[in-house]
Amino acid sequence: MPIVQIDGAPLFYDHSPGDAGGSLVLIHGSGCDHATWPEDLRRLAGAGVYGLDLPGRGRSEGAARNDVGAYADVVERFVETLGLRHVALFGHSLGGAIVQTLALRKPPWLSAIVLVGTGARLRVAPAILEGLTSDDPREAIDLICKWSFGPNPPEDEVARVREIFHKTDPLVTHADLSACDRFDVMNGVGAISLPTLVICGSEDRLTPEKYGRFLQEQIPNAGIAVVPDAGHMMGLENPDAFMAPIRSFLTETGLMGRF
Repeated sequence: MPIVQIDGAPLFYDHSPGDAGGSLVLIHGSGCDHATWPEDLRRLAGAGVYGLDLPGRGRSEGAARNDVGAYADVVERFVETLGLRHVALFGHSLGGAIVQTLALRKPPWLSAIVLVGTGARLRVAPAILEGLTSDDPREAIDLICKWSFGPNPPEDEVARVREIFHKTDPLVTHADLSACDRFDVMNGVGAISLPTLVICGSEDRLTPEKYGRFLQEQIPNAGIAVVPDAGHMMGLENPDAFMAPIRSFLTETGLMGRF
């Protein structure tokens, strides 16, 4: 079981080895773990793929953070501890905020970013934040699960994601969403200078398509893909339409040769 010690706590990562010189690092969203990325991406042929479980969820230990910058510190230490180079960071929702933060830091190992179901500012409904700290947080968790999918999601994926959310400590999910609620780089995101792909779900109720459009307009030369008939969990709802622009992006930017 791949484990690395970060800040004195074990951090789990799923690893699909590749024989190229670069790596894909996948950072999941609030209350989730690496398994909310589609299998086709986690096992992308020819790529070295690392799917993290952020602290306090999945098989990782340690305390959750309530600040996006603190999560970015964790990811940065992970990459540097493993000595990864030519990294493409993929971030979903909260993970996308973490990726934007790291892209603005401009670490030498970062080569490209993919922003999935995220925005330059992420506000969270007060009812969800309050519900997660109530005596019975299940209603808030069920609401998150309901809003995470589009109109016709695969029922097995809905059940699997619901199980992941309910396994995560509600206070961890609250810390994640509190970090999202404070995140705002709308005035600075245009300074990102890396090859960038933005992916949106056409039916996303948590991070609507307009969030992705803003990122694409602000980040120089960023590309955008809209996954049809899909909500916030677009990679699980429509994996073929999700993976097609990723493969094209890695190929067209010359990154696929590194992976």
